Amino acid sequence: MPQMNMAESLNLALDECMNADERVCIMGEDIAVNGGVFRITKGLLEKYGEDRVIDTPLAENAIIGTAVGMAITGLKPVAEIQFSGFTMQAFDQIEQNMARYRNRSRGRYPVPMVLRTPYGGGIRAVEHHSESREAYWAHTPGLKVVIPSGPRNARSLLNAAINDPDPVIFYEPKAVYRAYREDVPDEPEAIEIGKAQVVRTGSDITLIAYGAMMRPTLEATEDLVDLHNVDVEVIDLLSISPMDTQTLVDSVSKTGRCVIVHEGPRNCGIAAEIIARLNEKAFEHLEAPVNRVTGYDIHFPHFQVEQHYLPDPDTIIQAVKQTLAYE
Repeated sequence: MPQMNMAESLNLALDECMNADERVCIMGEDIAVNGGVFRITKGLLEKYGEDRVIDTPLAENAIIGTAVGMAITGLKPVAEIQFSGFTMQAFDQIEQNMARYRNRSRGRYPVPMVLRTPYGGGIRAVEHHSESREAYWAHTPGLKVVIPSGPRNARSLLNAAINDPDPVIFYEPKAVYRAYREDVPDEPEAIEIGKAQVVRTGSDITLIAYGAMMRPTLEATEDLVDLHNVDVEVIDLLSISPMDTQTLVDSVSKTGRCVIVHEGPRNCGIAAEIIARLNEKAFEHLEAPVNRVTGYDIHFPHFQVEQHYLPDPDTIIQAVKQTLAYE
């Protein structure tokens, strides 16, 4: 079982899917000759040729519009937008066509495509390169939205997304691309879209996170368990839409307390939706208000101060202590 970082495991998933199904093709700015800005598609042009690994113009709306057309005519395109901030340039095609074609055609034309894009902070990037706008897409009917947190689930989640019959927004936490390595099985895996993962079982409090925020959440958990004797249950959401409400409800019904962590802005964020679902389905089990640790309601700051914007283990621990102290 080889050890891989997330960049390598994503490349493996693309390779596996392209090898297994000749309808799978990849497209985007600089993804062929240069292997992508983060080298996720490195080596695939040489293996599969320019008919299936396509360098596009710098035109996000055209990239997604072309991919939609390819999908409804029988291909399985995987379109890369270099940074998630630039999906706004493709908003019209994503919302008006990618998300709607199955419904518009009464199921006659599904759109089996994936939009891959790196998101989030932590790499000292410039403006428009560090946004976390997953809530936009989760709010859009017709789209599935998934976010891996590590090498192994990135490979299996991308496999599932490419083989899904509906359009999937695949957010990749770029701060994790080469942050660490873990075992990735030799045989292909596919996580079911819409299922969260219980990373650690516990009885005192539930921590819910996803993407790059799993790392500070797990660091905080280690300190809470070892230094503060708190038995923490940790859930990796993985799928933003559809969301695995039942796993969240089951966990919070057991622990009675919950803290949610994400780096996107707080207002109308994913944490707010989770809190609403817990209030609807686990209210009688709650022993304290659900707390949240999030980014601020500002544009993502320039790199000099980005670490002051991003949640870290200390702020997570503080939120857990506050929640545990509530009576």
